[in-house]
Amino acid sequence: MADRTFLDWPFFEDRHRALAEALEGWCDTNLPVDHSDLDAACRDLVAALGQGGWLTHSGGDNLDVRTLCLIRETLARHDALADFAFAMQGLGMGAVSLFGSDAQREWLERTRAGEAISAFALTEPGSGSDVANTATTAERVEGGYRLTGEKTYISNGGIADLYVMFARTGEAPGAKGLSAFLMPADTEGLSVAERIDVIAPHPLARLRMEGAFLPDEALIGKPGDGFKLAMSVLDVFRPTVGAAALGMARRALDEAMARVTERQVQGAPLASLQLVQGHIADMALKIDAAALLVYRAAWTKDQGAPRVSREAAMAKLYATEAAQEVIDAAVQLHGGDGVRHGEKVEELYREIRALRIYEGASDVQRLVIARSVLG
Repeated sequence: MADRTFLDWPFFEDRHRALAEALEGWCDTNLPVDHSDLDAACRDLVAALGQGGWLTHSGGDNLDVRTLCLIRETLARHDALADFAFAMQGLGMGAVSLFGSDAQREWLERTRAGEAISAFALTEPGSGSDVANTATTAERVEGGYRLTGEKTYISNGGIADLYVMFARTGEAPGAKGLSAFLMPADTEGLSVAERIDVIAPHPLARLRMEGAFLPDEALIGKPGDGFKLAMSVLDVFRPTVGAAALGMARRALDEAMARVTERQVQGAPLASLQLVQGHIADMALKIDAAALLVYRAAWTKDQGAPRVSREAAMAKLYATEAAQEVIDAAVQLHGGDGVRHGEKVEELYREIRALRIYEGASDVQRLVIARSVLG
């Protein structure tokens, strides 16, 4: 059983503790799921999370970041694909939750119920962390815009019902000339150019737009607000990436603890060896330090801070890097079984790697932190 004493920290209120307890019970009953048909598993997870009421926390007014983090941490500890399904409902509709019109926000009712799948389409073949280099264009035409370009590594690509699409509208050079649009998946001119396979399978795709028309009401916020919208959404959801990493690290420590107490070496448990105890101590230390940073960032945002870029960057950077180290140690403590397909620590080893890249790679987070300190 993962350590839950952190719920007594002053970052949390009784409502958070009650939610964590209820979600733990739901996870015990519903997770993990069969991943053999990836698309079907994700659709089923979104539906189940919606029916369970958990997606009500993924979007809408007054997003509570501590709640988002608790949910992601708990889901990731049980099943990383369940965390992915929850997270993308929130990230995908984050711009609509924060800046959408009343008409656009009607989609939130469907995504929060698990009846529609959302996606956040920002990354391009030539611009990952460098959002200002976005090349997709949105040409102004009568009654709306025509979008042309490609997006890649789009989570839920190919199964999403709608995308928040970022494109260059040209109000100013670089980042100031981007806008955000709400694009249904059946928009004429939008196609899935490629499904992308990665080491920890998730629905990912490269999307192509060839003059895809969107009416004026598809614009989220104002023309030229796209970069501001994207960064505001990432401010909310970057700490939750750290929370997902934290959940995976807690699971790795649980698995390692079971291994070293059960495995016998020369007539004694592995846990009796001082070197093994050193590994366990380091793992526990990194987990607590990560949790402090994650929930500090979440609490700060929930207290009304307009931006938490520094705190969010610190949380995501440390938690994902530390989780990689914790999981690697768990694999090492499992010996040969640690790299055997089907072992939980082997699955975690594949799952954790992408978290150090998406929503701002680790080196980008270092730049954000350094600029905040120096500035």
